[in-house]
Amino acid sequence: MTGDTAPARSGQAGEWVVYILCCADDTLYTGITTDLARRLTEHNQDNRLGARYTRVRRPVALAYQQACADRAAALREEYRIKQLSRAQKQRLIAAAISD
Repeated sequence: MTGDTAPARSGQAGEWVVYILCCADDTLYTGITTDLARRLTEHNQDNRLGARYTRVRRPVALAYQQACADRAAALREEYRIKQLSRAQKQRLIAAAISD
């Protein structure tokens, strides 16, 4: 975790959040948003707004979330997470669950 990020407690609208979804086929999807509840609904129900990747892998479930100071910090953290191996992402998720 970097100095400009902290674990998200609520995922409230307006704060930038990096999230990881676990898809029905057991793959992981990483993204950012300012409204986590809305984005989860889009991923699970909206064919126009949900990511193409998750449309065919529904349902998806939130596995990890992390609040970020601003959009730039969220983009940096999303990029960092996307560079991790699957095993490293699973450790990140497990560490967040145990906190």
